[in-house]
Amino acid sequence: MTELSKDAGAVEPGNITLGLDTFGDVHTDESAHRLSDAQTIRNLVDEGVLAEQVGLDYFGIGEHHTESFPLSAGDVVLAAIAARTSRIHLGSAVTVISSDDPVRVFQRYSTLDSLSNGRAEVILGRGSSTESFPLFGYDLRNYEELFEEKVNLFAELLKEQPVTWSGNTRPALDGLTVYPRTDSGHLSTWIGVGGSPESVVRAARYGFSLMIAIIGGDSARFAPFAGLFREALAKFGQPVRPVGVHSPGHVAATDEQAIEEFWPHYARSFAEVAKVRGFRPPTKESFLRDVGPGGALYVGAPETVATKVTETLRALDANRFDLKYGMPGISQDKVMTNIELFGSKVAPLVRDMMA
Repeated sequence: MTELSKDAGAVEPGNITLGLDTFGDVHTDESAHRLSDAQTIRNLVDEGVLAEQVGLDYFGIGEHHTESFPLSAGDVVLAAIAARTSRIHLGSAVTVISSDDPVRVFQRYSTLDSLSNGRAEVILGRGSSTESFPLFGYDLRNYEELFEEKVNLFAELLKEQPVTWSGNTRPALDGLTVYPRTDSGHLSTWIGVGGSPESVVRAARYGFSLMIAIIGGDSARFAPFAGLFREALAKFGQPVRPVGVHSPGHVAATDEQAIEEFWPHYARSFAEVAKVRGFRPPTKESFLRDVGPGGALYVGAPETVATKVTETLRALDANRFDLKYGMPGISQDKVMTNIELFGSKVAPLVRDMMA
């Protein structure tokens, strides 16, 4: 078991961290023309810089490998953002550790930590999208074993000491030290979970923080996960760790405008995913239900979104909320307005309500 002292990026219980996550969604220009992958990536740097300028605490990029989300090297983009910022924490949302090499993941994010003067974080996950598995030659039949073994190795790497480790999914390490090491000696690490109690317990066992991804239904139903996490931390003799929530949303001047801007792109994107994964695509009725009180979509005017974020944080006794902004096809100007409103309007309201 890995014993970690306080993570460099962790927040103390009672303090609120508010951030933005993106999957590198391909947006459009003002004429509704699809942006190139290259322009999408350049825009991400500007989005991260704006997130700091409007007072947000975190900016995360999730790993994806598709036409709609061509963001396969988020750590490179985060390094570019680090060079243009000084305060905001930067990290993944999530890194698919199962189809990656834990040694290289640690090296990339410890390098980011060096470039950003200790502002790097990494959120490890299984990957709800599985495009990376065939891309890198992994068999989905080994889905569980890959995640368990690679998280185990990553926990050993976080000690920043010589590592001796063996498993079935990668070559063994025999007393090797992995470089670069961080200045602080600790890389802030989270486990992203969707609906797996086992992953919650695993996060507690290794002393990681917990990020709960809520993308549909009633957010309050995840409160038992937060409770399980705290119970498991105590059982394993781990210190208190932060609990965060990641959910999609969009902020505009009014509720009506936010819904009008977001719904067509949300519907199109999830309809495409539904074809691949075999679930029922969202309807306007189900969308509005999730936009409404208690639902997992944070779409509306600043006051509406701030109230809903506050209710979710209280329901889960969580101290971090990351809004997954943007959808493939939404215009870049609306994306930037969303970032500006979430940072300058929503975040201060949430902090006031939580005070």
